[in-house]
Amino acid sequence: MARAGLTPGRIISAAADLADTDGFENVSMSAVARHFEVKDASLYAHVRNLHELRSGVAVLSLTELADQVGAALAGRAGRDALVAFADAYRSYAMSHPGRYAATQMQLEPQVAEQSAAARHAAMTRAILRGYGLNEPDETDAVRLLHSTFHGFVLLERGGGFSRGPRPASASWERVLDTLHSSLSSWPSS
Repeated sequence: MARAGLTPGRIISAAADLADTDGFENVSMSAVARHFEVKDASLYAHVRNLHELRSGVAVLSLTELADQVGAALAGRAGRDALVAFADAYRSYAMSHPGRYAATQMQLEPQVAEQSAAARHAAMTRAILRGYGLNEPDETDAVRLLHSTFHGFVLLERGGGFSRGPRPASASWERVLDTLHSSLSSWPSS
């Protein structure tokens, strides 16, 4: 029986689901082919190779994350925007671990330009304008936010906060308070 209905979008969506259940590092052409009950070769008519498949998952995931963050940011400014951004980011990372891992993939420049990566950067920089930051401080603050959010969710997902007297959510709130305070009193260059 011919497997009608295979499209790049369906294949990438299945790969993203597989990433969430089995880990992004376990996304393979064979695993996706098994999902569709087809031979690996059937996928190559729609996706050139594993790198293109994984890049597709990264682009899809960046778009989903940007949509979630953008919806959370609507109408917010200052600390409220920072918290909304951070909470949406953390929620996505915790709900979609494989997709989130894909967002960290280094994309080729032409693919990155067409992805939602630019939306992420624009939303982050919009939040920072609320704190009155200009270059080069803005770039430093973008890096601070990304490394803090990314580090926290990686440790939390890995069980790094499972022990201790305080729940991770309470620490998350303090981290956001500290980031707000730091951004509000950013030292001038």
